[in-house]
Amino acid sequence: MAQRLPVLLVIALALAACARLPAPPTPTATPGPVATVTGAATSAPATAPAVAPGVSSAGEGVALITGTFSITNDFIFVYFPESPVALVDLTGFVQRDAEWPIPVEGQTLGYLTIDREALTGSFRLQLPARPEGVLSDVDNDNAQEPGVQVFAVAWWPNLTGDPFAAGDDRSKGWPNYLASTLTDAENNDEVIGGKLVVWSPDANQAFPTGFGPDGKLFTADDPAAPLPAGYTVIDLDQEPFAVSRNVTEELTLYEPRDAAIKDLSALSFSAAFDELVARLRKEYAFNGIPGKEPDWDALVAELRPRIVQAETDRDETAFYLALQDFVLAFPDGHVGLNGGQIGAALFQEATAGGYGFAIRELSDGSFLVVYVLADGPAARAGMQVGATLSAFNGQPIGAAVAAIQPPLNFSTEHSRRYQQARYLLRTRPDERAEVTFTNPGGQPQTATLTAIEERQSFAFTSVLRGSDPNALPVEFRILDSGVGYIALNSNYDDLFLLVRLFERALRTFEANALPGIIIDLRQNTGGAPLGLASYLTDQTIVIGQDEAYSELTGRFEPDGPPDDIEPSESQYRFATIAVLVGPGCSSACELEAYAFSQVPGVEVVGSYPTNGIFAEVSRGQYELPAGFGAQFSARRTVLPDGSLLIEGKGVVPTVRVPITAEGLLSGEDVELQVAETLILEQE
Repeated sequence: MAQRLPVLLVIALALAACARLPAPPTPTATPGPVATVTGAATSAPATAPAVAPGVSSAGEGVALITGTFSITNDFIFVYFPESPVALVDLTGFVQRDAEWPIPVEGQTLGYLTIDREALTGSFRLQLPARPEGVLSDVDNDNAQEPGVQVFAVAWWPNLTGDPFAAGDDRSKGWPNYLASTLTDAENNDEVIGGKLVVWSPDANQAFPTGFGPDGKLFTADDPAAPLPAGYTVIDLDQEPFAVSRNVTEELTLYEPRDAAIKDLSALSFSAAFDELVARLRKEYAFNGIPGKEPDWDALVAELRPRIVQAETDRDETAFYLALQDFVLAFPDGHVGLNGGQIGAALFQEATAGGYGFAIRELSDGSFLVVYVLADGPAARAGMQVGATLSAFNGQPIGAAVAAIQPPLNFSTEHSRRYQQARYLLRTRPDERAEVTFTNPGGQPQTATLTAIEERQSFAFTSVLRGSDPNALPVEFRILDSGVGYIALNSNYDDLFLLVRLFERALRTFEANALPGIIIDLRQNTGGAPLGLASYLTDQTIVIGQDEAYSELTGRFEPDGPPDDIEPSESQYRFATIAVLVGPGCSSACELEAYAFSQVPGVEVVGSYPTNGIFAEVSRGQYELPAGFGAQFSARRTVLPDGSLLIEGKGVVPTVRVPITAEGLLSGEDVELQVAETLILEQE
């Protein structure tokens, strides 16, 4: 399941998980030669007169690494609740090879403790007497020598198997999240600071003492000086590099700047708004995409005076309402505003009332009453389940639905339309509405309903109705028909647990020689994309190319190599596989759906496509004044033809299940029945 995938989270204002080792972006310019290439450099004399600056030749060198870290985002506690740190071989960076597989021999684990409340951690890592990393000759003296082993200390989560990155959990490249080195996301993830741990087999090896004229480490222009045998800590933030050989050394692990939450909370309302807009004008993921980029000038002209007035009046509610209008201008389901208690209270007030009934739009465009609250306004007016609603407040029902503006962001018309039908019937208590409906076998009738405080009708048509927030991330069973059923409930959970449960389901189904399996993704709001389809094919699944804004070029550039999902070492085969989708499958769930759809023979079954929202949001987290927070898409993924992956269209069913009155009123899971029949007919 080794992969390079963007990390996504839907609507929650918390950072999504980061891939273990994000690969460096595709270079926009040819990098300088790496250190193994001969060239003009400061050579270490054959009889070295001194060790590198600051090194004491006394003692045996470093034996123990301790240290701390602090973060702004707590996703690691959700996705990887039990993780070590590791001494990680940096040969991938020395060679500038983002595809270099980090060997198990180049990983030494250490103990990590975390404080979830303080968002801090500490670690302790005992260095091995003789490490088994790769030796690299980095001294540029034009002589072939054994070289040194170069390491960083990094947070080291894993998804499968033992704690090491191996097999299906293998990693490539070099670490750039919570590592002892600082990397430049705008420049191929070049190491630009922090500390290295270097081991030398003897006193005849040398190491760079600076970045050289090109500003890059391990290139031919680096000055160099000898190192003593054993371990040395190199501080890259000093010029020349400072070195230390204390028995115990303390290192800090760094959260990358681009992954940290952008904290604008200390600014005034207007200053925070100005800074937010300035950043988004450059960094918003869908800038330059027709139909996706907002009209920035018009938005600022409309909303900034309201922001300034809210600041003058010290009115946090007015500030929230202006921000809400700003956020709703983005046709992007990943964009959202957390208004804290103010936002929650306003939403509750605006939607607390209902008329005691709920509707669903059928495939033929009519609207069916699917729920009537006992003794509610609609019931007292004689409305029955199965009635057809034809008009609302004097408008044809289709036009009335289309006029509704839910307080949500959408990337697709099918998701918007679904929610418009729900929010048509939400209002404040005591508001009145005139409805025209026809009961089964009856004649059209018009009634005036007065809203009461009730939410049962609203909940009845939720795309997440019936889901259990306390359920395991993966549940599975064998249906009475003998078909295997897996519910992938969430990608926002303990990922190690999630992967093991999913593979256990596949292993169980294969052992029982089932005719086929159903993978249900209909109620999964996202989290970390895992590429679980890797268990079902021996072919690499091509995902697309990530793109992010570059400060260096002022435009969107490829961010890392193209994303793909490599086959897992464990493979499972089934005669027929059906994947259930719907608008309740969002973000990372949609990547799973897309990957499953690329497995030969898989059928995607549903009445609707998935939600159609796909972007990385880890770089788009903002803290704002008044305790508000916002999330914006920060990285997009494009297919080889240049179109967006998933965003704006979703994963479309190959087997479309019509929405009919018979199906909605049957009380049965019609989509599941269609998938089950599809499998059984293939026997």
